[in-house]
Amino acid sequence: MVQEIWQLDGRRTRSISAENPTGEPGAGGRAIAGTGAFAAAGMGRGWKVSPSVDMESGQTVTLADITGPGVIRHIWITLDRTLLRHFTLQVYWDGSPEPAIAVPLGDFFCNGWEQPALVNSQMVVVAPAGGLNSYWPMPFGSNALITLHNGAERTTEVYYQITYLEEDVPSTAGYLHARWRCSDPLGSPAVHPLVEVVGGPGRYVGTYLAIEPRVPGWWGEGEFKFYLDDDGEFPTICGTGTEDYFGGAWNFDLNGTQLPYSTPYLGLVQVQPHDRIYEPQQRFGMYRWHIPDPICFEYGLRATVQALGWREDGHYLPLEHAHVATTALWYQSVR
Repeated sequence: MVQEIWQLDGRRTRSISAENPTGEPGAGGRAIAGTGAFAAAGMGRGWKVSPSVDMESGQTVTLADITGPGVIRHIWITLDRTLLRHFTLQVYWDGSPEPAIAVPLGDFFCNGWEQPALVNSQMVVVAPAGGLNSYWPMPFGSNALITLHNGAERTTEVYYQITYLEEDVPSTAGYLHARWRCSDPLGSPAVHPLVEVVGGPGRYVGTYLAIEPRVPGWWGEGEFKFYLDDDGEFPTICGTGTEDYFGGAWNFDLNGTQLPYSTPYLGLVQVQPHDRIYEPQQRFGMYRWHIPDPICFEYGLRATVQALGWREDGHYLPLEHAHVATTALWYQSVR
């Protein structure tokens, strides 16, 4: 990344927003109608006439339809913070009929619960008061199609900007994929499937977990397991507990308080409500980015997480009634 800053190699920057829906050179700020037209009345073209789009209930809007090759470098988007899980982000690479990314907007930005949380990480930043930023590099060959669906019951204003570079993409590049899975309730056995990937080669690069345990006490004894390629009943990578996977320890409990934290590669960003502990209806959200430590596979990957608490007799308690939702991110060859 640092090396790229000083390289002058002819790549061209383009940026798509409601003020420049195509991203074409010199096409920004030309609107004569839009959501800002009333505020800009009498000021003329170029004065924030179309800063956003109104999305009706049930509507799907194309945010970007880009001819490649290129690499998306930054996505910024914001809307009503209470509706983040009602909107779905979908991304299609190179004309595929199936989306490579299909995730509720909030979960893609580590905000799976209605009460928003700030995030200060390498790949995702959520800034006051609800600015959602993705720095996941997203290479594509012939085309990138990004859509947003409004599953809420009302019309909402959406602001967005998608910045990409027109540049060649090597044949060895992996395309970003993301999948959201929700178990509500989890059921028996208390094992939540994060993802199953067929094909490769690939690199697993990130996890976001949102959980509501629905039982009192500590809920995070479950292990993350990654089954690589020919693994059968038992995985190659097996963790030691949920909080351990996200870089924490000992229930995230520091003197009777579970303190949120956000670092470049892992964090616990949602503890709701923050002034309670070990209550059944609490909600938690946490992320881990496998950037310096990617999980590489040749032709297949399966990942799961157990949901375990404690019984009074000291045995594990499978959390069969828990709400567990995960977003899994990986790069995979699609050629």
